[in-house]
Amino acid sequence: MQENSLNRAERLRPTIIEVAGEPQGVVVPDADGYRFVAVKLPAFSIDGQHFPSVETAHAAVALAVQDGAGEAA
Repeated sequence: MQENSLNRAERLRPTIIEVAGEPQGVVVPDADGYRFVAVKLPAFSIDGQHFPSVETAHAAVALAVQDGAGEAA
């Protein structure tokens, strides 16, 4: 019984999304893929968005951070 709980917890573990070595947030498994939860200001523009994969989430976060850096300049 406990083994099933441990396996479920492993599947639901958040994946950290970093851009240029800086953690920007995490993706958590959701019904239709992954939901992004931002932890740094440059990534807040896409907080809560859903993505089909961790890779597409990472690309979107990198773009958001890049766009945010352009606005700060």
